[in-house]
Amino acid sequence: MKDLLTDRAYAAGWHAVRYAPERVASVVFGQLADQAWRRRGRGVQQLERNLARIVPDASASDLRDLSREAMHSYFRYWCEAFRLPEWGADEVVDRIVVHHEERLRGPATSGQGVITALGHLGNWDHAGAWASTTGIAFTTVAERLKPEALFRRFLAYRESLGMEVLPLSGGEDVSGTLAARLGQGRVVALVADRDLGRSGIEVDLLGEPARFPAGPAVLALRSGSPLLPVMSWYDKDRTHLEIQAAVRVDEGLGFRDSVQALTQQFADALGDALREHPTDWHMLQRVWTADLAGVTP
Repeated sequence: MKDLLTDRAYAAGWHAVRYAPERVASVVFGQLADQAWRRRGRGVQQLERNLARIVPDASASDLRDLSREAMHSYFRYWCEAFRLPEWGADEVVDRIVVHHEERLRGPATSGQGVITALGHLGNWDHAGAWASTTGIAFTTVAERLKPEALFRRFLAYRESLGMEVLPLSGGEDVSGTLAARLGQGRVVALVADRDLGRSGIEVDLLGEPARFPAGPAVLALRSGSPLLPVMSWYDKDRTHLEIQAAVRVDEGLGFRDSVQALTQQFADALGDALREHPTDWHMLQRVWTADLAGVTP
């Protein structure tokens, strides 16, 4: 019954936001962001610990201001996510600025499989909708949510935007399916800045050890597909999407060292993006090893 009520409440809220005037929805989500920020729950406290590493010279007052701005960015993402299915193709394209589009579109249109590694930055759903709208077929992976009905609702939502979405657990062989999709010339988009399985590898993120998933690098090495870091951020009423050059490893490195090198290069790229856009990183969870210490899988 609790799961049913959760799903029904979520569906009702989603419907209301989706069809409300944009200005009204934006104001409401801004107020919700402030309420969550003022409650100062565990997520907001962790957000401030993360921001302290990105902006090490920030005072306690500065961090509070940064975390409030970050919560507004986070809630803006959710507001736009709920409303995306109502955007027409022109609006999807007009509201995003893509930097170095040719780095993705060139291989994708020539039939070469490509892997993109993203952080929880900006609006990755908008990025996916842009890709689908402009003819780039891609597959992604989603964490299985509870209740199951809510997860299915999210699955249907992202599929309505043109994405193929594979559940991270409880389904088919995800790695094998992703490899097959790359062989078919599709783009595989993976969010790569949070180690959900507690089986990732340690990298240096902004001068401190952190744990990132090894999956994108492993998939790239086994498939021979290029791995492109992709960063997103907000600027006024636009989402920006930067497609970076493929990360590479020196010849002669063993497999393990190659996985480490590729993942570290993504961490370096993410670190640079975080310095530029700290409040658009929607990370209210632990990432750095020091915070993960004592946390059981």
